[in-house]
Amino acid sequence: MAQEDVFKKIVSHCKEYGFVFPSSEIYDGLGAVYDYGQNGVELKNNIKQYWWKAMTMLHENIVGIDSAIFMHPTIWKASGHVDAFNDPLIDNRDSKKRYRADVLIEDQIAKYDEKIQKEVEKARKRFGDSFDEAKYMETSERVKETKEKRDNLHARYAEAMQGPDLEALKQIILDEEIVDPISGTKNWTDVRQFNLMFATEMGASADASMKVYLRPETAQGIFVNYLNVQKTGRMKIPFGIAQIGKAFRNEIVARQFIFRMREFEQMEMQFFVAPGTELEWFPKWKETRMKWHQALGFGAENYRFHDHEKLAHYANAATDIEFKMPFGFKEVEGIHSRTNFDLSQHEKFSGKSIKYFDPQTNESYTPYVIETSIGVDRMFLSIMCHAFEEEKLENGETRTVLKLPAALAPVKCAVMPLVKKDGLPEKAREIIDQLKFHFNCQYDEKDSIGKRYRRQDAIGTPYCVTVDHDTLTDGKVTLRFRDTMEQERVNISDLNSIIEDKVSIASLLKKLQ
Repeated sequence: MAQEDVFKKIVSHCKEYGFVFPSSEIYDGLGAVYDYGQNGVELKNNIKQYWWKAMTMLHENIVGIDSAIFMHPTIWKASGHVDAFNDPLIDNRDSKKRYRADVLIEDQIAKYDEKIQKEVEKARKRFGDSFDEAKYMETSERVKETKEKRDNLHARYAEAMQGPDLEALKQIILDEEIVDPISGTKNWTDVRQFNLMFATEMGASADASMKVYLRPETAQGIFVNYLNVQKTGRMKIPFGIAQIGKAFRNEIVARQFIFRMREFEQMEMQFFVAPGTELEWFPKWKETRMKWHQALGFGAENYRFHDHEKLAHYANAATDIEFKMPFGFKEVEGIHSRTNFDLSQHEKFSGKSIKYFDPQTNESYTPYVIETSIGVDRMFLSIMCHAFEEEKLENGETRTVLKLPAALAPVKCAVMPLVKKDGLPEKAREIIDQLKFHFNCQYDEKDSIGKRYRRQDAIGTPYCVTVDHDTLTDGKVTLRFRDTMEQERVNISDLNSIIEDKVSIASLLKKLQ
């Protein structure tokens, strides 16, 4: 099945099983805005809990805050967002659709990469065990030709993005003969910049109102509070401040379901270090964050680092952690060395000293910052994409199952009476009452036991407990495992110890030690 069709099934599954709904759907929706349903909010909260605990519990020198969405408008002037928070956009005159010029070019580079990889895979099948990939890459004329085109495009793109040079970006699109995926034409407008911040007014009357912005990132709330946290918490460099919160961007090219939205949630941590040590900490945080992702068990081959072609105005090093979605490798987390730009700017624009006094060196300085920033919604989507499976069973049937990491699953355990009589529902309720203090449980008595299993598979419930007539005499239940569909008889008294360790966030955190 084509990956595009798989993605459509995932989007449909999210709505059908209460994970994600189009926002304001009864009013025909609101573009690129989504609501999380009853199962989606549980999964989302578990993702946030995994990140928060990994940051604040496993690192003695990282604490959290929760800053306001509205902040003084001068903050965004100081951070550069008022003047520099722009996307290069281009329109196709025939389809009337708008695109990010940089994304069009990056997709073209990816096509060259895919073409090279296809040639390599064909050669691998042809030569078998004797295949030498490095030698083939050096000697194949077809591969060398494609690679030269790819490298030349990459170099032109990297140079054009430094400005960015908008005319150069358009020329690349024309030279590469990039077509609009809808109209199939190359009838492009000029590239122009578009600021992404939402603006509103604060005040009781129009005359006395002040223009404020919905924050486009959560980081600035950390920067303007860093000295408050440092002093009240008696923190010493190096230390970090973590925050989870909503951010807002007026994305013109919002697409791919919840991957790019106008209202989204971020998990950011700013790590404050001594000047000159930032590029020592940068690779350490790269390794730490990749380990966090891979602890979910999705396979190292589905992750990669992608260094930025164009560094943001505040950075001296930047990389993305990309995950293999059905629509290609896409960014889920950014790791940036932000230098001392933000703190210096806030000191300059506020007129107040926010330098850190280092008791070790007996000097005051502006700390440098390593940032890790992950989109909750993108993380949610990457997990759903990897977990979604349609399995062919031995009896010829197909089951749809979400093989979610047990610690992240919305429901950890479903308890089901075999029939709705003979005291079985009462016994099942009794078991629920024992387990519900430890993890999220669900009671289900409607339909056949097979249909109930399928319902729980579809929302990713790792364990199902079936209460039958023998339970009333032997004190045992049937425990079913989602991934293997295997079943075993266990004592009711053992259920909590069997399930809890595997479904707790602690089970993931232990992998990070």
